[in-house]
Amino acid sequence: MEPSAAPHDLLDLDDLLSDGERAWREHVRRFVAEHVTPYVADWFERAHLPRELIPELGRAGLLGAHLHGPGCTGRSAVEYGLAAAELEAADSGIRTIVSVQGSLAMTAIDRFGTDAQKEAWLPGMAAGELVGCFALTEPEAGSDPASMQTRAEPDGDGWVLHGAKRWIGLATVADVAVVWARTAEGIRGFLVPTATPGFTATPIEPKLGLRTSVQADVVLDAVRLPGDALLPGATGLRGPFTCLDEARYGIMWGAMGAARDAWTVARDHALARHQFGSLVAAFQLTQQKLVDAALELQKGMMIALRTGRLKDAGSLRPEQISVGKLNNVREAIDICRAARTVLGGNGMSAEHSPLRHATNLEAVRTYEGTDEIHTLILGRALTGIPAFTAGGAR
Repeated sequence: MEPSAAPHDLLDLDDLLSDGERAWREHVRRFVAEHVTPYVADWFERAHLPRELIPELGRAGLLGAHLHGPGCTGRSAVEYGLAAAELEAADSGIRTIVSVQGSLAMTAIDRFGTDAQKEAWLPGMAAGELVGCFALTEPEAGSDPASMQTRAEPDGDGWVLHGAKRWIGLATVADVAVVWARTAEGIRGFLVPTATPGFTATPIEPKLGLRTSVQADVVLDAVRLPGDALLPGATGLRGPFTCLDEARYGIMWGAMGAARDAWTVARDHALARHQFGSLVAAFQLTQQKLVDAALELQKGMMIALRTGRLKDAGSLRPEQISVGKLNNVREAIDICRAARTVLGGNGMSAEHSPLRHATNLEAVRTYEGTDEIHTLILGRALTGIPAFTAGGAR
């Protein structure tokens, strides 16, 4: 067996991928090289969401790629993960666009919507002609969505929504918002066209990370909806948590993409830069940084691939997703920070990606479940005791 062409792939993990999976990854890698990488540093510097990129993502089959609904390509979980890694190797904000659209908004419609709702929204969203957002988090309800205050009240044959949401990705460019609200029956999901009177989205600015995406405050001021705006397939937190697990799954792959890019930049620099008469790569401390990072890359990719195989087999448990989200994002941040140190002062320049990746990953570390939340999910799985309240198990 020939060694992997990727220098960080010490265990030849590429051999665990099928020819079709490798071909799909190369398709996404070429797309990123053409449509994203040449421009992403400028987008980040200007805090610009490239709205024009979304239809291109659709044409490449990257929006809702893992879904089987109308207009969707039905890729495997592993293929979706490989795509997330390639997108985030360019920038976390770009992968976030795909995640919000596909793993959150489109998944909610695909899993919990009626056939009519799916036909109305999914083909256009898969093509990138329509944009969706996922409105769950609130100003006072972040890690604890059960405490949300947004409410939906019956109004004849329809509904009226009141409330506020915060940190809602793509909300200012979305055509439809999947809004989760409290009802007499529990928490329910609603499809809210963003042109509906009473729906307002305001960008949160300035931001220190995810500058190629957009997050917003959303106000729902007596937003009137018809009865068929309700997503009938989910009651309670099972609905939004199902979507969050889809996003968390993509994150574990995406974070390793960012880390891989930062490691590659650091290695290339170390093999080209001379100090004290030697290549930087010849110094023992530099080699230790590269080795430690490569080992964590290998571990993270093994976690992601194993998780993907379990997902494709239909046997993945929620706590297994927490393993990947917690470990891979945490380790990716450390890899990117170490890569920045290999570049020395040059690592502070926007010309180089490691510090941009590290800054983005601080946001990724926070959304779709903080380290603390995933630690407690795993703690509950290991002990059987939920410890999510301030006073511990009760």
